[in-house]
Amino acid sequence: MSDSTGGDDLGEILREGERTGLQFVRRYGHPIDQVWSAITESDQLRAWMPADIVGERREGAEIRLPFWPAQVEKYEITETELTGRIEVWDPPRTFQWTWGGDVLRFELAAEGDDTTLRFTTWLEPGDREATGNTAAGYHVCFHALRAWLDTGVAEPLTEHDHLVHELEPAYAARLD
Repeated sequence: MSDSTGGDDLGEILREGERTGLQFVRRYGHPIDQVWSAITESDQLRAWMPADIVGERREGAEIRLPFWPAQVEKYEITETELTGRIEVWDPPRTFQWTWGGDVLRFELAAEGDDTTLRFTTWLEPGDREATGNTAAGYHVCFHALRAWLDTGVAEPLTEHDHLVHELEPAYAARLD
């Protein structure tokens, strides 16, 4: 299914017992090292991720995840910084870390001059609406990552609320 965020397919809803997860597979027309930098370096995370990752990049490292000021202001976020831990650090292939109660796993594979990114996250238990919103939010983040990689121009994530709202019903339907 295509959407207004550049033709990316909707992510997949995962179920494992009582757990719910999401998986997105995206192919980027850029070398693996460039995509790796975009998903791990603070100066690039700002272009597509709602929070920074502060701390040493190594397996077992405790990290801080402060939301960017624009996110805090627009969404009136009261818990402006979460904590996490890097569980897997295997450059430039695998980066897995926790964010609050969620586990986020980024796996990269070189395909010639392109890179395939497989993102899997297992979510804290939540209601259907919250999961649909989270799925739509990640969808838009990966659209912003594509724009960043393709143009080097960061579009503020806070300007994409309309896309999140457009995608929420499609993701909510996949939860049925």
